[in-house]
Amino acid sequence: MLNNKYKLGFFPTPLEKMDNLSKVYPNYNLYIKRDDNSGLASGGNKVRKLQFFIYEALSKGCDTVVTAGAQQSNHCRQTAAACSKAGLECHLLLGGNKPKNYNGNLLLSHLLGAKIHFTGDNRKGEDIIKLKQDLEAQTKNVYEIPYGGSNLLGAYGFVDAVKELKKQLLKENLKIDYIFFASSSGGTQAGLRLGIDLYGLDIKLMAISIDKIGLEDGTLDEAVLKILHQGQKELNIQKTYSIKDATLIRDYDKPGYGVITQNEKIAIKQLAQSEGVLLDPVYSGRAFYGMIDHLKNNKIEKNSNVLFWHTGGLPANFYYSEELLK
Repeated sequence: MLNNKYKLGFFPTPLEKMDNLSKVYPNYNLYIKRDDNSGLASGGNKVRKLQFFIYEALSKGCDTVVTAGAQQSNHCRQTAAACSKAGLECHLLLGGNKPKNYNGNLLLSHLLGAKIHFTGDNRKGEDIIKLKQDLEAQTKNVYEIPYGGSNLLGAYGFVDAVKELKKQLLKENLKIDYIFFASSSGGTQAGLRLGIDLYGLDIKLMAISIDKIGLEDGTLDEAVLKILHQGQKELNIQKTYSIKDATLIRDYDKPGYGVITQNEKIAIKQLAQSEGVLLDPVYSGRAFYGMIDHLKNNKIEKNSNVLFWHTGGLPANFYYSEELLK
């Protein structure tokens, strides 16, 4: 299953030491995994998941893909790009009403040829089944990608990513103690957890919650745990998972999804002005702030090697430009 991929991105993505930032926080050695450089319409972590989804869609003879997200969804923008590359028709269900002007990820999804449906308050795929039925009535063969690409198949993208990371760490003779990253729909988090256990790495995952609203009727922790239980069976991992293995760090999501605070602005400016690397204000900016708060206040063990997994999201900066300039 882990080999059933449709080639979409540039892998391995770079693993770099953040020399300047390590001087700002001298108790830690800081590294960054550059999934913002994964290729495919400005990159991002979802490319890894999409390699598995697109392979399955094509193997099932599908000609149309549907998925959902917020108007500035990185997942939807990358899905549109993946469909263009694979020759598939793409339908995106995006929350909110049609705006007067398209910018950021929404503009790119449009340029990439996606057919966009605005769905009001429903930004987490609540309307996918209805759209799928409508398209099938038009004799389309439809493949559904869940919100955020977060199911077991999508999580395989990050099981695969851990294998890639392990090779890089062996090559550099490097041990990573903590990985900080953004978790919003759970697939990246579940895949990292499964990959670390499958490939025998001793790394503590620091999943920074981005969206305080859960999925469907449950919490995001419960959604992650469900994928872990499925993955444990499929990958034959000798471990019994509990909710502790799926827990998120929730101190930074209080303002709500997509609400830009001083925290995200601090994080974006610090990384941009110390390492020349751009975050986004919704996901990676919030997660990066969570990491620097841990470093500043010595919330993790001193002298650790700390990795930030950059999940991309650059185009959203243009949408949020007014807030970022305040």
